[in-house]
Order: sequence, then structure tokens, then C-alpha cells
Amino acid sequence: MTALSPGAKRLFWAFLFAVAFAFVESAVVVYLRALYYPGGFFFPLRVLATDHVAVELARELSTMIMIATVAALAGFSAWERIGFFLFIFGIWDIFFYGWLRVCINWPRTLFDWDILFLIPVPWIGPVIAPVLVALTMAICGTIVVLRTERGMSIQPGFLPLGLWLAGTAVILYSFVADTGATLGGVMPQPYRYELLGLGLLLYIVAFSTLKTSTQSAAKQ
Repeated sequence: MTALSPGAKRLFWAFLFAVAFAFVESAVVVYLRALYYPGGFFFPLRVLATDHVAVELARELSTMIMIATVAALAGFSAWERIGFFLFIFGIWDIFFYGWLRVCINWPRTLFDWDILFLIPVPWIGPVIAPVLVALTMAICGTIVVLRTERGMSIQPGFLPLGLWLAGTAVILYSFVADTGATLGGVMPQPYRYELLGLGLLLYIVAFSTLKTSTQSAAKQ
């Protein structure tokens, strides 16, 4: 049996962290829904109390800091750290919904709607949308970590950076375009799946156009 490489071992431990952290996050949501949505979680949504919204915003920010911190500790170079961040975030988000399914039997389908994020405005969309984005992030992050471990230096250019920014803008717009459904107490419009597809395609093209060098990448 072939032993795991050092990079693969670090990915394994990062995976365990992401799965465990996803349970912690899902447990918080279980309590929030028991408090605010005892009759079921569905749109239009009851708005959280102002002080609780502030706590939620701080929790979301803390989540990003924790993932970034672990990624910084796991990676030896700038690109490895980026790769670990993408990997951990992707695995965390996928297992977040998996744990919710285990704990409260939600989502019943991948097409159930959810509040995805609150910073700077509420993001809403069907569960399948963030899961597909998270899966893309996890795969790309894994490839980045394994490539850098083999001494390949990633050299981003204007084209992949522009495609990545465009894909991010398109996907974010698909999540926040109908924020009024959350803030105004009305049902959201049908989700723009074509925007999600376009954004993911731009991500894939951006990643595939990244240039790499076989020269050894310096460890930081």
C-alpha cells in the first residue's frame, strides 16, 4: 500500500477539521431554527432580532477567520494556503448541509431554499447552488495543494484572474439579486440557475488557464 504524501496527509487532517467544524456550525443552526422557526423553515422568513443578527454576523466573520487560520497553518507557501482555504471551505460547506440533514432531516431536497450568508446583505438560494460551488472549491483546492507539493509554482495571469472575478460576480448576483425576499417578507423569485452555471464555468476555465512552472516553489 502506497503511503500518503505529506501534502495528502495535511489534506486528510484538514478534511477532519472541516467535517468537525461543519457539525459545530450546523448545531448552531439547529438551535436557531428551534428558536425562530419551530413550525418549520420556509420562505418568507421571520427576521431575527437585531441583537441576534449582530451575533450571527460576528459568527460568520469568525468562521471565515478560523478557516483562513487553519489554512495558513496547513500550507507552506502562499498558493498552498490558498489551496487549503478552498479545500477546507468547500468540505465544510458540503458537510454543513449533510449534518443538518442528519440532525433535523433538512434539507429534504437539494432544491430547498436557505439563507446562505448575511455579509453584507442576506444571500439566498437553493441548497444545490452553494453545494456545487463548494464542490468546485474543494476540487480546485486539492489540485492546488498537490501541485505545489510537487514543486510546481502557480503563476496567475490577467485572464484567469479576470475570469475568476467575473465568475464570482455572477454567482454572488444570483444569491443577492432577490434579497428583498428575505428583508421584505415576500417569497423569492425563481433562482437563476443559468447564472450559477455560467459562474461555475468561468471558475473552471479560470482554473484551467492557470500557468504552472516545474521549478521548485520556495517554502515560506
